[in-house]
Amino acid sequence: MQQPKLWTWPFIFLILANLFTFMSFQMLLPNLPPYIESIGGSSLQIGLITTTFAFAAILIRPFIGHILMTRPRKILVVTGAISLLIMTALYPVTQVVVVLLLIRFIHGLAWGWSTTVNGTAAVDIVPRRRVGEGMGYFGLSVTVGMIMAPSLGIYLYQSFSFNLLVWIALALGGVAIVLFSVTRFVTPDQVYENQKTPPPFSFTGSLVEKKSAYPALVTILNTFGYGSVVTYIVIFGNEQGLSGTFLFYFFNALLATVTRPITGRYFDKHGPWKLIIVCSGLSFIAMWILALASSNLHLVLAGAVFGIGFGSMMPALQAWVISKTTTERSGIANGMYYSSIDLGIGSSAFILGFIYQYVTTATLFKLSSFLFILVMVLTLLDYRKQTEPWQSPQ
Repeated sequence: MQQPKLWTWPFIFLILANLFTFMSFQMLLPNLPPYIESIGGSSLQIGLITTTFAFAAILIRPFIGHILMTRPRKILVVTGAISLLIMTALYPVTQVVVVLLLIRFIHGLAWGWSTTVNGTAAVDIVPRRRVGEGMGYFGLSVTVGMIMAPSLGIYLYQSFSFNLLVWIALALGGVAIVLFSVTRFVTPDQVYENQKTPPPFSFTGSLVEKKSAYPALVTILNTFGYGSVVTYIVIFGNEQGLSGTFLFYFFNALLATVTRPITGRYFDKHGPWKLIIVCSGLSFIAMWILALASSNLHLVLAGAVFGIGFGSMMPALQAWVISKTTTERSGIANGMYYSSIDLGIGSSAFILGFIYQYVTTATLFKLSSFLFILVMVLTLLDYRKQTEPWQSPQ
């Protein structure tokens, strides 16, 4: 049987636009904690900067999941991108931490909107039989944005200023808006052709896709470990006197990019379980290399191993979440996946913000590394429950 075409122009434009969106956002992420610290913020406020954002993103997604059933994709995608651009521009306006928390909350609403509609638009475009491979490539725009942009952001923040960092982020966001504007999207009636009217809105029903709850839980635990890295790695580098913190992110992105095509095809043939089990083990090892780092070479090694492990797990988890549900519920499942990411990172920042008062950042990395062991165990338990060979969604 001939494989349906994956690499269409709309898919290519969507991947590029999503990459610039994530880069624009992720450049700021690791630099906000040290920036808040530099203007007098407490350790608790550093955690709240991430937690407030995550809460807002989770809060908005059920509404967006429902709206996706009836509204044109392009309007929703472009609106989200413009909203992100506006909120990014507001960060340099004030150095009052409370006001920054409010900006962060509204930014979270825009982020929850944008990630949900962008991911759902990708699910619509990708052929169902190639969802693992297709979302793997789309997920590459997410992972590279999450990993490469922070290294650039750290370099700009440490070498120049926070204001210049914001200007570069705004430029990337502007490019994303242009690319989204020229992309041809699938319309709601093409996706939900057997459903004449959407079901009544339900906050819980639009927030949670029960069939996908298990992989969503695994995603929360997975991103909890990553949350400790993205929140504290710059502070860790300062404590250890390491000048090459950006190298961790650079080699993380490089290895994630190289391995992505291989892991995407593996998912379509064999499913998520063995892939996630191996990659969670690699992520655990990478966290300990990072925690014990005393030179830039250690940061390079930690980033490379983490790129293979965490970088391969994220698109596999997204494809796993989507594969458990129907086409009609894919928007809600996709929104739940992104909410799981925000919940994992947000809860990590909040909980570790309390612990940080009593321990070093290296200890935070060691403690959060055990979440990857839990990911491994839960995935293994689900794998043992499988009674039939894996079949890629049709």
